[in-house]
Amino acid sequence: MTTIKSSAPAVAPVTGAAAAPKLASSTAAEQQDRFMKLLVAQMKNQDPLNPMDNAQMTSQIAQINTVSGLEKLNRTVESLLGAFGMLQAQSAGQLPGRAVLVEGNALPLKDGIAVGGVELASAADSVTIEVLDAAGMPVSTLSLGKSDAGVRSFAWDGSRADGSAAPEGNYRMRVTASSGGKPVQAGTLAAAQVQAVSNNADGVRIDLGAAGTRPYSAIRSFL
Repeated sequence: MTTIKSSAPAVAPVTGAAAAPKLASSTAAEQQDRFMKLLVAQMKNQDPLNPMDNAQMTSQIAQINTVSGLEKLNRTVESLLGAFGMLQAQSAGQLPGRAVLVEGNALPLKDGIAVGGVELASAADSVTIEVLDAAGMPVSTLSLGKSDAGVRSFAWDGSRADGSAAPEGNYRMRVTASSGGKPVQAGTLAAAQVQAVSNNADGVRIDLGAAGTRPYSAIRSFL
């Protein structure tokens, strides 16, 4: 049997991987127009004895529709992020003077009270806070009992383990938590007062004085 070969030049299938580098900087409309021209050229130059099947054509058309849809989705997301950033900046403007909880283990004792917090990855049957002095020696132990997952605050009145009053100053804390005898992931949160708020190119940042400057997202809870 004699094999009939087409004299027209072969055209490689237009796939998303091959087209992506050339279309990366184009708009969705330009990409779609270029894609359709390539698809028509491919159909004109296909092998008559081995034509492109409907499934292959449908797949290629779906690819360009996906690219177009992603560009529209990206524009929508960018618009939403811009609106969210404006709302976040407006909300942050009310923060100066507010006390918040952020990641940290500092527990300063002043006027007979020290406030801190913990963040639990899951619910715990037992949560224990150890208060440590500057040398890392235990000063007091606080039992918070059962706690749900998430953030909770606590207060220490400065009482030592023997009942005496600890001097005012800077202390640190360490947390341990468990559920059913198994450890629960937990972190300590330090209390700080928002001194100022700034809106920079990288987003809203809060000035916490001695605790440093942190992104707005660093706030775990308000006190």
